[in-house]
Amino acid sequence: HVQLVESGGGSVQAGGSLRLSCAASGYTASSYCMAWLRQAPGKEREGIASISTISGSTLIADSVKGRFTISQDTAKNTVYLQMNNLKPEDTAMYYCAAELKGGPWLRAASYAYWGQGTQVTVS
Repeated sequence: HVQLVESGGGSVQAGGSLRLSCAASGYTASSYCMAWLRQAPGKEREGIASISTISGSTLIADSVKGRFTISQDTAKNTVYLQMNNLKPEDTAMYYCAAELKGGPWLRAASYAYWGQGTQVTVS
């Protein structure tokens, strides 16, 4: 039973930074893909960053490239999203997602496992 637990969301002023964490548990796959996606009210879920845990390859959406970075700590089974120079348009619910193979991908449909989400508000 795969579980993903996000933390680190909150409210920040424009130009500020936040770091989101996603701790994964309940699986034994040696290769999997994890990602961060976000959804603002009235908008579709958007993939913004993904990492293949076995290769370390990453994929970053153009909308956040140069501001957001995804990284991992394999010993802790944790993936991080470092968000710098935040803008009001980054306000959304941020979700961690995982799939037990391959990657990286940004499409929400690629992921079978999801966390509960953490809210990020930029004013």
